[in-house]
Amino acid sequence: MNQSTRLINDLLSIRTWTAFDIDGEGRVLAGHDELGSMQLVEIGTDGSRTALTDLPGRCTGRYMPGKRAVVVQHDAGGDENWQLSALDLETTPATPARLEDLRPLVRHERYMHVLQDVTEAGLVYSTNRRNGVDMDVVVRSHDDGTEQVAYDGGGYVVAVRASHDGTTSAAVVRLSLQPASTVVETVGPHAFGAAGPADASSGTFGATDTAGTGGAAEKAGTSRTVTDPGEHASHRQVHWGAEGDGLILSSNHGREFHALWRVDEDGWRLLVGDEAADLDCWVSPDATRMVVGRQRDGVIALSLYRTDGTHERDLDIPGLGSASVTWSTDSANVVISGSTPTEPGAIHRVRAVSGQVDLIASSAAELGEGLRDRLITPSVHRVPTPDGEQVPCFVYAGATVTDDAATGQNQARSALSGASVIHIHGGPEASADLIFAPVIQALAATGLTVLVPNVRGSAGYGKRWISLDDVELRLDSVADLAALHAWLPDLGLDPGRSALWGGSYGGYMVLAGLSMQPQLWAAGVDIVGMSSLVTFLENTSDYRRAYREREYGTLEQHRAFLEKASPITYLNQIRAPLFIIHGANDPRVPLSEAEQIQEALEASGVPNDLRVYHDEGHGLSKRSNRLDAYPAALDFLRTHLAVPQH
Repeated sequence: MNQSTRLINDLLSIRTWTAFDIDGEGRVLAGHDELGSMQLVEIGTDGSRTALTDLPGRCTGRYMPGKRAVVVQHDAGGDENWQLSALDLETTPATPARLEDLRPLVRHERYMHVLQDVTEAGLVYSTNRRNGVDMDVVVRSHDDGTEQVAYDGGGYVVAVRASHDGTTSAAVVRLSLQPASTVVETVGPHAFGAAGPADASSGTFGATDTAGTGGAAEKAGTSRTVTDPGEHASHRQVHWGAEGDGLILSSNHGREFHALWRVDEDGWRLLVGDEAADLDCWVSPDATRMVVGRQRDGVIALSLYRTDGTHERDLDIPGLGSASVTWSTDSANVVISGSTPTEPGAIHRVRAVSGQVDLIASSAAELGEGLRDRLITPSVHRVPTPDGEQVPCFVYAGATVTDDAATGQNQARSALSGASVIHIHGGPEASADLIFAPVIQALAATGLTVLVPNVRGSAGYGKRWISLDDVELRLDSVADLAALHAWLPDLGLDPGRSALWGGSYGGYMVLAGLSMQPQLWAAGVDIVGMSSLVTFLENTSDYRRAYREREYGTLEQHRAFLEKASPITYLNQIRAPLFIIHGANDPRVPLSEAEQIQEALEASGVPNDLRVYHDEGHGLSKRSNRLDAYPAALDFLRTHLAVPQH
């Protein structure tokens, strides 16, 4: 193995930390991928680390308050049909638990059961097992396994926040049928709002649907709509107020950016706002304090506030590209994890009253100095477009020939000098942030300059920007790729040696760029992307279809435009070679999307390589598969972007 290959493998093999929960004693339930996929590890108050799981695939978890036990969420082969199990921690595990060592709580492999919240009384999860499409919210008792259906109003549930005052109240956030919008409803004794009770049609299901239930689930409480279903607005990070008579949430209700609000029977009251940045909040269980995240240009700065909107202190935590925040049940501690381009994953424990911050795990600290020094911090830019917009973009400069004394590695980098890769995020209602991205770091280490744009339609830059690619505006987002290409000479880059790389919606953008702008791109890497918006919508999982149609257009009303916006429509224009990666168990973008474009390229004689991974879903979660796919994709780009050496 030469030095260049070893460096790439080392970058792709960096272990990462994340945090899932913190208990009343200050122990942290963390995730670490030492075993090849994200598994559970407990970090003790003394810093000791105990590996808890060794499951076939990735998993997450939460503590059971008042018990020495964990609820484990796991799927099979990346199919996203999440199952819920319990892991007893009364006795410290001698070895990490395998699947057979877990106690089944909610198991039905045909359906998804998403862990939403855990209280002292029970766990709260959403599931599509009633009809395979709509997601109900179910509360399951820790003591006897009996269940109540808290919400069965239909739709795609994205978050649930249980009231921690001992009642069965919950706030439910579901997607609306408008792009980039959600609806908030409350259920149970504390339901409040402007609308009347929701449809209370039957939502019961029998004991055969769930392991450990004490009988058929019962319907609980009333449901009321809190936010206007017709408003183009996104509501997220929903929490209960101290008395359970109101909600604290992040919302762009009537605004360009998300602000923090209190919503109760008296209406909306602004707590904290910023005219140029999105705000998020994580409220303590006793609803006295909240961690506030202020996001600007891919970085989140964190502060402590009182829940009346009073600023207490900024937290001594470097700006993170993404943040996971969880409070202990006694509201005394909060655990915060996240990454930056040069910190693959750090976990901080914060004392709520004093604001003291302790770093308890750091991936960067565990790296060798030589590898840590290879990690690149990007520069921030705005790229002009012909119609007067500006595309936010991060630029990772490619490693130069002076970085290494090895002659062979210098020659390889010299051959790639001036070449570039446009790396497009998925979503589309998502964003490229300043996080640790091993693929981007590996591309840059190879010598390629990497541009990471937030094309129109991306989150984090206001309500107007995220709406600029909806339905018939889809191809305006594709046009942003041409604007980025036109900007390459401003960076001293060769426009004749630029490639596209993207996953999911980013994969669609790769295929759209190669097919609709064939004269611009020298190669492409498509990961779980859509080759046809029509066949994608026809074949995606039933529970996802309506909410993908809200972004792309409906099969019934927009079929002609969907065909116009589909890369496969322009197949005869594709000239650039294509590398394709797909998981066989992908529930979002079916494998058929990759197979049909690969078959068509074969027929037209365009060079291509399709890699299918039969133990993966929507992307690659296992290190062994990443180490097979990504170095091969990098070699593919080297072949097609390098200047021939004489």
